[in-house]
Amino acid sequence: MTSNPAPRILLAEDEEAMRSYLERALTNAGYEVSTVDRGTDAIPLLEKEQFDLLLSDIVMPEMDGIELAQRCAEISPRTKVMFITGFAAVSLRASREQPHAKVLSKPFHLRDLVLEVERVFEDQREATL
Repeated sequence: MTSNPAPRILLAEDEEAMRSYLERALTNAGYEVSTVDRGTDAIPLLEKEQFDLLLSDIVMPEMDGIELAQRCAEISPRTKVMFITGFAAVSLRASREQPHAKVLSKPFHLRDLVLEVERVFEDQREATL
């Protein structure tokens, strides 16, 4: 009996401590996680690898998370998108510009992040049935 591979997550977060904290939590929850510290570094990965979820901070240098999500939709339309942000106004903009993306506001508990990621994958599974 073969088991399904772990869902793959691309995490784009410019703050090193937060990136490593989130990577560890998601890895411990059974996900395969690749990380980048800016949106521009995520693009080449999206072009050559398949990810199930893009988990992106919204406010980052060079390319914000919303622009990254738009590029992701062009490059890898099946990749789901979820945003994390500490800015309420930015959260509202993300909701307007990426209405299908979940927005999780900082600060949040790691348990809440893992639950939201699980919901994204549950919704994806239900949509394919």
